[in-house]
Amino acid sequence: MALLEYEALSIALPGMARPVLDGIDLTVSAGEVVALVGESGSGKSVTARAALGLFPAGARLEGQVRVDGTDLVGAEATGLRTVRTAKASMIFQDPRAGINPVRRIGDFLTESLRVSHGWAKDRANARAVELLTAVGLPDPARHLNQYPHELSGGMLQRVMIAGALTAEPRLLLCDEPTTALDVSTQAEIMAILGRLQRERDLGLLLITHDIELAAAACDRIYVMYAGRIVETAPTAELFAAPRHPYTAGLLGSSPPLSAPDGPPARLTPIPGAPMGLLDSASGCSFTARCRFARPGVCDQSPPPLEQHGTALVACYRADDLTDAPATLAPTATVPNSTNREDS
Repeated sequence: MALLEYEALSIALPGMARPVLDGIDLTVSAGEVVALVGESGSGKSVTARAALGLFPAGARLEGQVRVDGTDLVGAEATGLRTVRTAKASMIFQDPRAGINPVRRIGDFLTESLRVSHGWAKDRANARAVELLTAVGLPDPARHLNQYPHELSGGMLQRVMIAGALTAEPRLLLCDEPTTALDVSTQAEIMAILGRLQRERDLGLLLITHDIELAAAACDRIYVMYAGRIVETAPTAELFAAPRHPYTAGLLGSSPPLSAPDGPPARLTPIPGAPMGLLDSASGCSFTARCRFARPGVCDQSPPPLEQHGTALVACYRADDLTDAPATLAPTATVPNSTNREDS
């Protein structure tokens, strides 16, 4: 049984033209690192928060999301508390927004241990020092008495990682954990996460818009667009032969992590803009931006997620793209079928 399972999870908000999430299927097993990749607004963060039972207010929910067998859709407070304090933890994107600025670092790290687990102050402090050491902060005892404004962004992100590990979770949810950091600090944070994941055999879900970062860190990748999974495959296969035009577009518009032998290839941005929640489409949600869209097919109904080798792809032209990605002639672009509705 997978440690984290999304089964046909849909989340809809009142007044929106399309669901925030539309039938998501996703799994993460113990010891596995999985990435969820997509542009801003695709629904990645909502997906991650759902694994803690943090659903948008007023949302209409369908399907299931299970953590270690516990279904969080409609779960009672006791079940949610068990998941949040003993099974799953999240590292949020902005550490300065996740730590109370008027409380000391030690208070942040020991509060859950003292309140939820009943630990004495000395025991909780010793555990906090141990975790700060594990995430590479020197002189951890001194940092316990500091306030967040006294630490750099990279140091605070290390504190966030330590806080996520206080209750020994089996599942770690990382929501853009390196976005606000410089390149060298990003590499350090990812190295720390990788080491801790291997040492503790954690299941890890990495939320990111950087598909190159996902390739360097993850075993499998899910690609999300407009609230739907459009492709998922083992990392090596997805990079070698992307089967969805959106995946190929992400790869073509991302600079590689390693320098090429010859002159760098020209980046090719994806045309247009991502769909908003006030936008809807009768067919594939990527049709208006896709140079391979086939009029009368792609704009009629959403393509199902189907097996193609070891990958799952939601595209009517997946086989064409796989067989001849370099020579396939694009068909005429389908007119934008987006409809706007007032909220």
